[in-house]
Amino acid sequence: MGQSSSVVSVLRRGRSKAPSTSSAVILQAIASEGGGRGEEDTSTATVSGDTYDYTSNLPDDCLACIFQSLSSGDRKQCSLVCHRWLRIEGQSRRRLSLKAQPDLLLMIPSLFSRFDAVIKLALKCDRRSPSIDDEALVKISERCQNLTRLKLRACRDVSDVGMAAFSENCKGLKKLSCGSCAFRAKGMNAVLDNCSSLEELTVKRLRGIADGAAAEAIGPGAAAASLKTICLKELYNGQCFAPLLIAAKNLRSLKIFRCSGDWDRVLEDVADHVNGIVEIHLERIQVSDLGLAAISNCSNIEILHLVKTPDCTNTGLITLAKHCKLLRRLHIDGWKANRISDEGLIAVAKSSWNLQELVLIGVNPTKLSIEAFASNCQNLERLALCGSETVGNPELCCIAEKCVALRKLCIKNCPITDEGMEALAVGCPNLVKVKVKKCRGVTLEGVDWLRTKRTSLAVNLDTPEQENQERSASETGARESGMEFPALPRGQVPALGLSNGISSSGTSRTAAFRSRLGSLTRRNLVAYTLRRWGSPNIDSLND
Repeated sequence: MGQSSSVVSVLRRGRSKAPSTSSAVILQAIASEGGGRGEEDTSTATVSGDTYDYTSNLPDDCLACIFQSLSSGDRKQCSLVCHRWLRIEGQSRRRLSLKAQPDLLLMIPSLFSRFDAVIKLALKCDRRSPSIDDEALVKISERCQNLTRLKLRACRDVSDVGMAAFSENCKGLKKLSCGSCAFRAKGMNAVLDNCSSLEELTVKRLRGIADGAAAEAIGPGAAAASLKTICLKELYNGQCFAPLLIAAKNLRSLKIFRCSGDWDRVLEDVADHVNGIVEIHLERIQVSDLGLAAISNCSNIEILHLVKTPDCTNTGLITLAKHCKLLRRLHIDGWKANRISDEGLIAVAKSSWNLQELVLIGVNPTKLSIEAFASNCQNLERLALCGSETVGNPELCCIAEKCVALRKLCIKNCPITDEGMEALAVGCPNLVKVKVKKCRGVTLEGVDWLRTKRTSLAVNLDTPEQENQERSASETGARESGMEFPALPRGQVPALGLSNGISSSGTSRTAAFRSRLGSLTRRNLVAYTLRRWGSPNIDSLND
């Protein structure tokens, strides 16, 4: 009916093979029927015999919506179809990731003339390579004054001057993430002073912050009133952020990872001034029961992660449980310190009626505490017990009998056997997924029996023997082929880089793939293919 047969065949193939056919392929096929070859503009519909460009009837806004639903690789291909698609794709792109190397400076005018609507920008550089400097960052900020999100990675040549100028131009910034950068406290304070709408701040390995008493305080700034999430990672002197933490009255989430120094006093000051925190994540930092007692004053806490904090004991956990009764998710990694046991866990179980997720790693709960959670926490849906010497068949039977709402269960490196797994055949009526890893007493036969009894239950077994076999097989395969041969995901289309300054991991992987493919002999390729067919992988699940 006016549409060419080749386009109809493409559309039919798209219907019959929808999961693996890209929308971009169909769009390109339709456009190519209208004569769009990259050098012609399809903004005007043309009729020549049976050839007609149907995309010319689509408004620019409609075509932009289609582009936004495509993957990054497909969008790059669509931008090469014709001038109109190139223009619309660039104007509709909201997110951009660039390689932050010095040569990016010369490309900034052309890049941001095309991508003039970017509001989310990532500037990433290799740690061993020179990065963009203040001049490049300032030029970017002048062209992206509507920027709301910025991610800086290993931009070591950006100084306080560059950050100050950037924050002057991009005052609407709502999210900032910087890692392995070298600017100092002055640059960070400039951002906090100028970006009054900042809601999320993530700082990782900020090398420019001085250590010890000479460290300059960071904050509070105008952003303190709007900040909702603060994440500090691997900082030598993270305590210099204390003025910001104390003044962030609307703070909802606080995460501190592997930051040196004593954090008890900082947590006490934060708890005295900030009452709306609902999520706290403490990992590998120096914090004790004093810190737990301090954050117990934040009675609205719903999510708590205590990961490898060996100075936290039952005493601090009991204090926390008495005041924080809204807990929904609790993660504890005891690091085999054995300072948190049934006493602290039972106190939590008796107070946290809304608990939905419980993860215990390196903690040794017994049937007493597990039964307390099962009896009092009727909404418990996700449970993970890892590296526990006391979780055996009796504990698993207790879980199967009393955890009625449980939907997902993960058990790793615990002394359970097939006998305990049998209890899951009749217990936990809402259970949909079970993952068992490194439990030597659980056999494949026992898992198969459970799958037979409960066909709707997804059971994932990962034993040490299987891991060794898979590792051995992969090493043997590498020796046979003479090199590692990476698999290209099914349906993936090689991505075309927009410019040298735009990072495209798909392009580099595709180039490496072609290079390695060309160097393989026919015999090795056939051997590799047979091995791939013989080993299950995630692609096979999509067939």
